[in-house]
Amino acid sequence: MAKRKDARVTVILECTSCIQNGVKKVSTGISRYITQKNRHNTPNRLELRKFCPYCYKHMIHGEIKK
Repeated sequence: MAKRKDARVTVILECTSCIQNGVKKVSTGISRYITQKNRHNTPNRLELRKFCPYCYKHMIHGEIKK
């Protein structure tokens, strides 16, 4: 039997501000969230506003490649 591709896939969201500015010396990393998206409904890269504990505010988190 052939496997069919699932519509729902797991994606990783990463803070775009931490990457552009470089992480401050006080912080120890880059904010990442794991979520799922429907591949058929949203074929483009996903971007959501989530809280970044390193920037201490809500920032845009973009989908990254696994």
